[in-house]
Amino acid sequence: QTPELTRYKSVPSEALGTRSVFGLPERCGKGSSWKVKVHQGSVLPAGSITLDITSPADAPVGEYSLSVKTSATASVGSSLGKLLLLFNPWCQEDWVHLPEEEERQEYVMREQGLVYKGSNKYISSMAWNFGQFEDDIVDICLKLLDVNPKCLSDPAKDFSARCNPIYVSRVVSAMINANDDGGVLMGRWDGQYHGGMSPTHWNGSVEVLRRWLKYGGNPVKYGQCWVFAAVMCTVLRCLGIPCRVVTNFQSAHDTDKNLTIDDFFSDYGVRPKQSPDSVWNYHVWVEAWMTRPDFSAGSLYDGWQAVDPTPQEKSTGVYCCGPAPVKAILQGHVDLKHDVPFVFAEVNADRVTWMVFADGSKKKISTDSVSVGQNISTKAVGSDKRVDITANYKHAEGTEKERDVYNQAVKRVNIPEENSNGIHDDKPGVSMKIVELTKPISGKDIDLELVLNSNDSVTRTLVINVNVQAMRYNGIPSSQIQTELKEQKLLPNQGRVKMFQSLSISRPTMFN
Repeated sequence: QTPELTRYKSVPSEALGTRSVFGLPERCGKGSSWKVKVHQGSVLPAGSITLDITSPADAPVGEYSLSVKTSATASVGSSLGKLLLLFNPWCQEDWVHLPEEEERQEYVMREQGLVYKGSNKYISSMAWNFGQFEDDIVDICLKLLDVNPKCLSDPAKDFSARCNPIYVSRVVSAMINANDDGGVLMGRWDGQYHGGMSPTHWNGSVEVLRRWLKYGGNPVKYGQCWVFAAVMCTVLRCLGIPCRVVTNFQSAHDTDKNLTIDDFFSDYGVRPKQSPDSVWNYHVWVEAWMTRPDFSAGSLYDGWQAVDPTPQEKSTGVYCCGPAPVKAILQGHVDLKHDVPFVFAEVNADRVTWMVFADGSKKKISTDSVSVGQNISTKAVGSDKRVDITANYKHAEGTEKERDVYNQAVKRVNIPEENSNGIHDDKPGVSMKIVELTKPISGKDIDLELVLNSNDSVTRTLVINVNVQAMRYNGIPSSQIQTELKEQKLLPNQGRVKMFQSLSISRPTMFN
């Protein structure tokens, strides 16, 4: 059921911080943290006065009514109008304070930006209009907060909690997707977009947000990860929270919280749809800048927080994710809130490959601790250059530090260190690697090279099943393209035996 887009009211409360009484001179007030003083240097017409009003740094964001009583005996004040209060990254006492002016201009004020897509080897960018200062966007953003389930359940408590960017960013994360709360966007990944727009149609947030408002809060069709993230970036910037869009290439989706991604292949090469885990070509989320006073570790986890509005997994019963401190992800502190284990797995999960035999039994083939989480990217401050921020999320692959952090993370989520299935790797007698000889272009042949290496002391005859399947960008197998059976003899300890394969696709095929 979609709620009507009306502004939900609650009785303002001084105790909850949603009402304040203050006066001039200050002794007329009641010790309020809101302050007022006569504006200096103004030339005033007779019978009028100009006042400067200062809100506390922790005042809840939103719409306020301002009224004035000109005598102590007045029972009702005269309305002076409405004001909108936002987070203030220029204010040192605000939880979202961002010290550098150049960064404030980029992450709060800039209305255009770039979103990165593609693959870790072929990164492309698309322009995006965030449009957070369009005339009606701030009203839409506040209405988005007003129709979130927490507000509908307890408006007074929700309004009071809007002083907290941790709370607000988590609410926005849930409300950008429409899975369980009448949010903005409906996701779709099957390529069937009848009744709506393909996710590739959108190049800005304003049209999406206005459609949501125009149609009474019914979700806009359709979005995928980059659309969810870019629209969330608009909302957070509009509310005053510094925000940037981030793309993670080879992004893991760990459904069972064991920090591994299980890939299953049949003994004839086909990849069955057996595991709910997947690795996306890329996945897009946002980072929001704020302090984390909810932790007892001082300022250790302050700064960028990963927040993801794409509906992947539920968090405390709702499709949302974050804010997860990026510094906690880097250190493998996966026992912290919110959703740190999930984001840690996205950038640093181990990938375990299994062979599934006809009788249903499985054999572990290999573990890949390197490929997940590549070229994590965002737009540079003040330019259109791409900045690689992978080092913010994890230590360099192949280093002892990276393995130490991963193993500590596994211990923190109470999983046996070797992997969730308790099976150790045996060094394979034969290793193989596929190398791209030509860049993949839709509708063109792709030349691949299969490189074999033997570590055995005996001659081996290999029967190699070559199976090619299309895959959507979110890691889900699609149609089968080509199969072939090959035989190759490997001499003892023979290295770099090359086999060539030309993959031919007869017509252009687009996969979202």
